[in-house]
Amino acid sequence: MTPTKPNKVMSLYKKVTAYPFGKQIFSKMVSRMAPYFGTVHPYISDLRVNRCECLIKKRKKVQNHIGTVHVIAICNGLEMAMGTMAEASIPAHLRWIPKGMSVDYTAKAGSDILCVAEVKPEQWQVGDMLVDVKAYDTNGVVVVQGHIKLWISEKPQK
Repeated sequence: MTPTKPNKVMSLYKKVTAYPFGKQIFSKMVSRMAPYFGTVHPYISDLRVNRCECLIKKRKKVQNHIGTVHVIAICNGLEMAMGTMAEASIPAHLRWIPKGMSVDYTAKAGSDILCVAEVKPEQWQVGDMLVDVKAYDTNGVVVVQGHIKLWISEKPQK
């Protein structure tokens, strides 16, 4: 089920990214709505209905003791990608809340990291929904993969 018209988040993304530095501005706006995301200085590089890509630059603040991007920073980026995708994609009569995250560390994260969250349109149904999340290094190698479980429910009648 795909929304027939863009919701507020998707409309805001399209409006803001039409301007120079629009993606940086939009990324900062999302980080202000959920301040913890700002700790990894995420950059939303692409947002479409049912898909979001969020870049985390490898810098000292997000590295672990061996000099790779810390998996918790990556999980933070994956959660930001998922949340932004969900807000931009969910049908108007539904709402979501996260229930859990399950990830596997599949390779060292020794470069900038692209966090991707994606669902299929038919997944937007009441009940548990698994959002596929993957983090890629600059060579396209998957360094973290898993799912974020959401609870999807009907919005209450007003």
